[in-house]
Amino acid sequence: MAQPGTGRREIRVVSLPEPISHYTDAVVHDDLVFISGCLATDAARNLVGGEDAVAQTRQVLANLAVVLAEVGAGYQDVLKVTVFLTDIEDRTRINPVRQEFFGDARPASTLVEVSRLAVPGAKVEIEAIACLPAR
Repeated sequence: MAQPGTGRREIRVVSLPEPISHYTDAVVHDDLVFISGCLATDAARNLVGGEDAVAQTRQVLANLAVVLAEVGAGYQDVLKVTVFLTDIEDRTRINPVRQEFFGDARPASTLVEVSRLAVPGAKVEIEAIACLPAR
């Protein structure tokens, strides 16, 4: 949904689950993309990966890739991520998955341990800020 005169548009990715609250998958403003927190859910909102933080992270990053693709961006365009974990000890286990998805790109990053996430059983959530590639 474009907001006249502001350079702002809301992005809703239909292949991802409907947001559980009053938000959208991403907001683009000029050349910046603000991506809402992604969880390890499939299109039917089923948690993917069970109790395994690594498997969940793989699904989270796959969901993030779908949002990036929707706006014509990729992992090389991600400027900043914020990672929320329910167990900080999972950090070393999920880092190889992050490297797999990001390759040589190294975004700025913040890691926060939280007591729980919006989907029961979720162990990881990742939000991101990206820039649109030069056209």
